[in-house]
Amino acid sequence: MAGGLPRRILKETQRLISEPVPGIIAKPDENNGRYFKIVVDGPQESPFEGGKFNMELFLPEEYPMTAPKVRFTTKIYHPNIDKLGRICLDILKDKWSPALQIRTVLLSIQALLSAPNPDDPLANDVAEQWKSNESQAMETAKAWTRLYANSPQS
Repeated sequence: MAGGLPRRILKETQRLISEPVPGIIAKPDENNGRYFKIVVDGPQESPFEGGKFNMELFLPEEYPMTAPKVRFTTKIYHPNIDKLGRICLDILKDKWSPALQIRTVLLSIQALLSAPNPDDPLANDVAEQWKSNESQAMETAKAWTRLYANSPQS
């Protein structure tokens, strides 16, 4: 797996495996150490509770100077995540810093699931629903979690 990966990626990967983030499983691809399959447990006390959400994380050549590319592959009803699974999160865009790590990104995404921010949406229709009728949006999010995020993980 180590096929010429930078030491930093090897160290971060090792730490993710030896000290996993609670509620998150991150496994590097055996053929490409820059590609990770991630499973995030829906946070407790959120409409995503009980769900298991699959994500992909890819470290570009320029990492850590540029942010990892992360997207959900499980459908999710969330104002900051669009239909393609792209995530609106400042540290994945303009607030990225080489001091941040894969671990930080995963914790931030987990926090975003606990606290959706409809004022900085990626899915405008979902954000509008979240703002105009939060309880209905939460019900839809729970229904989508039951529908899409409860299948056994591969």
